[in-house]
Amino acid sequence: MAKSNTGKKGLTLKALSKSNVWDLQENDVFRIWEAAEKESDLKDNARHYIDIIKSAFEVEEIRIDKPEVIKKYEARDFKVGQLRTDESSKIKLAIKKRAIKRVTDLTYENIRHITAAQLLEVIDRNFGGGWDSLSQSIQDIIQSGFDISTTTLPKDRLHKKGGMCEKKLNDGFELLEIAKGTWVEAIFAKVKPLQEKPRMKFDTEDELDTEDDDEDVDIIDEYENNNDEEEDEYDEDKLTEESYRTTFDEDPEALALEDTDIVDDEDY
Repeated sequence: MAKSNTGKKGLTLKALSKSNVWDLQENDVFRIWEAAEKESDLKDNARHYIDIIKSAFEVEEIRIDKPEVIKKYEARDFKVGQLRTDESSKIKLAIKKRAIKRVTDLTYENIRHITAAQLLEVIDRNFGGGWDSLSQSIQDIIQSGFDISTTTLPKDRLHKKGGMCEKKLNDGFELLEIAKGTWVEAIFAKVKPLQEKPRMKFDTEDELDTEDDDEDVDIIDEYENNNDEEEDEYDEDKLTEESYRTTFDEDPEALALEDTDIVDDEDY
């Protein structure tokens, strides 16, 4: 086994989490463990590290260390290696990266470790049911890592020149088409850029207290003002189509469908 101080992207065993462990491949796991073998607290934390590794890898301990047993694991695409848990103890493990094949394999930890094309392959395997066939919890996981847009159009309209499909593809989205009778559901997916959360910094506790007091007054004023405005301005006649929301950008082609007949699910 080759010597290495760190795994992928400088990751160390102590810095391992259930999210960044998905950055590793099988050989990386053995390398970062080997780099940590001389650390005094490895024995106390070994079980914790193994549990994190198990969140992204299938892990099996090899109790019968014979060539024929090792070959069986390797035939199943496992990598086999030894991990030292303390100065006198070693265990032999077979590990293999968990595949993300079904929508139920998706988690908040691994959603950013697949591409948009891979995501759409996973959705396509979900019995061809489309976006609405996914549970709300799965949709939430997906949308934590990807921008998703959906629309349903007649087959001959989806790829019309200059239409929504062309615009989305030019904007870097990947496309999944799901046939629904003479219509097609189009699911567009694009990786969301990582965004750092803004952090507020106060110089002193007095400043913090002052800011909190000012904020409380602002909130009360805003609440009272909003109530006055709602009482004065509410008018049912002012409700417009702006009150409604879609999952995709407005498109003339899509809006034109409002004049078409509604197609029942039973007709698909």
